[in-house]
Amino acid sequence: MPIRRSLALVAPLLAVPALLIGQAPNVSLPDQQRRQVDAVFSRYDKPGSPGCALGVMRDGQLAYGRGYGSADLEHGVPITTSSLFDVGSVSKQFAAASIALLAEEHKLSFSDDVRKYIPELPNYGGTITIDNLMHHTSGLRDYNGLLDLAGHDLIDVTTDSQALAVIVRQRHLNFPTGSRYEYSNTGYFLLSVIVQRVTGQSLATFARERLFVPLGMTHTLYRDHYAMLIPNRAMGYAPNDTGKGAQGREAWKNSMSNWEETGDGAVHLSIEDALKWDENFYHPRVGGQWMVEQLQGRGVLANGDSISYARGLDIVPYRGLRRVQHGGSWIGYRANFARFPEQHTSIVILCNVDGSAPGRLSDQVADIVLDGKFPVAKQSAPVATRTAAATSDGMPLASVTGTYFDTLTNDVIRITEKNGAPVLGIFGQSLPLVPTGPTTFAVTGAPASVAFMSDGQRPASALRLKTGSADGNVAVRFTPAAPSGDALRAYTGSYYSPELDVTWPITLENGHLVLTRTTLDPDIAGQLDPAMTDAFTAAGGFIRFTRDQAGQVNGFELSASRMRGIRFDRRAP
Repeated sequence: MPIRRSLALVAPLLAVPALLIGQAPNVSLPDQQRRQVDAVFSRYDKPGSPGCALGVMRDGQLAYGRGYGSADLEHGVPITTSSLFDVGSVSKQFAAASIALLAEEHKLSFSDDVRKYIPELPNYGGTITIDNLMHHTSGLRDYNGLLDLAGHDLIDVTTDSQALAVIVRQRHLNFPTGSRYEYSNTGYFLLSVIVQRVTGQSLATFARERLFVPLGMTHTLYRDHYAMLIPNRAMGYAPNDTGKGAQGREAWKNSMSNWEETGDGAVHLSIEDALKWDENFYHPRVGGQWMVEQLQGRGVLANGDSISYARGLDIVPYRGLRRVQHGGSWIGYRANFARFPEQHTSIVILCNVDGSAPGRLSDQVADIVLDGKFPVAKQSAPVATRTAAATSDGMPLASVTGTYFDTLTNDVIRITEKNGAPVLGIFGQSLPLVPTGPTTFAVTGAPASVAFMSDGQRPASALRLKTGSADGNVAVRFTPAAPSGDALRAYTGSYYSPELDVTWPITLENGHLVLTRTTLDPDIAGQLDPAMTDAFTAAGGFIRFTRDQAGQVNGFELSASRMRGIRFDRRAP
């Protein structure tokens, strides 16, 4: 994948523990804990592999900092605590902090209507506030997905104006504002637009002058231009699919993006600068205690229910301890920033390899460095039981296999059987399920779980899929339709979306409907599998056809990931 390469600064050949001068002896991790922590990252701790930077912060000091793997495979530069990583959605707290500073100065209010600053945003029939953007309760469709559906690949250069244009083309929300929490990058991108329109400065400039420089985060920056040079940057990588089994650099490929939007992401951060930001939550030098409290203020839905998501931060306990955290995932980068306030301990993990799981690594590090502090015992990893007849505790496997539909998200979930064990099929992925109880399962390779609703005698009527800290939605079992060839032919044709400004053809090939896209990304393309009447699933989405008064197919609505009901109209032959 072609990229614009930065000039990397020469770094020490060996990444060594970074301890700040004058650090109190009792703050540094004991040698045994260091060895245990190093073992967590052993798969990356070798030349010729991308990896991760780790920072364990305690009482305002870097108790342990290390780099594992390479920041730049082409130049042999190792990862250190000064290496800069694209931290993806960990960036959201910096956009939220910028808005909080403006609110503290009475230049805006969290309760302001977003259209006060972005009047071109459609009127959806209710007020969307700045707080709705920050708490992910706006209902706005995710602009990342919209740009993708509109034909923009990650290697394309996309700008703020392009992102804003596709957002304002949307004529409907995913859900009524304030009624639900659903993560959407659109809200935080719009925060960057608001900062620019209120201050006359880009978010990149405002954050540098008001957040980063005052805190001594002199290397931290927003990458808001695809060609900018970033000294000491760790490049992003992904496994090289064409070189399976290859060793060293041949096993990897570049995984970078040229998108220029900020707010929802784009901050480049090091472990050393993360320490300075972290300490501002204990001894605020920027924003004061008011800003610190506002960033940790959990959202409240219209019905009065509170959510775990605050303002750019997620308040999710771990093993009984209060934890304030956020993860990030963007192209070849992964990140996690977890703070345990009562223990004045934070764990920051920044990785430059697609497929790494810094959230899971963070939990493992927390188990080590906070050993003895947890009021809740660590749960043992579930062990799979392979049997063709039952899933666990005698629950018949046949009682859970089937197809389920989530009416809130329009997600079709398929539970199949492989080698005598259930498999979760969703978003074009097949993920094995591991029993954790009579009706509950852990999802292999994902921070998710599935709970079936069954009395153990009849097939499960529904399931609840939980991801991360969210409670999850209920998906109800249904029997997929089996339309004939003649029935399928009625759906063929060309369809245009005024909200995306794209035309997609649907054809009939070998007895199956096929959606063809001319763009590079195949997420919503290929064979369409029947779901219910007039509805089909694509590799990464759900399509429901609509009919006119005469019963003729006149279009369809597409739902995919964090986007619902995008309209496509059938064009005349």
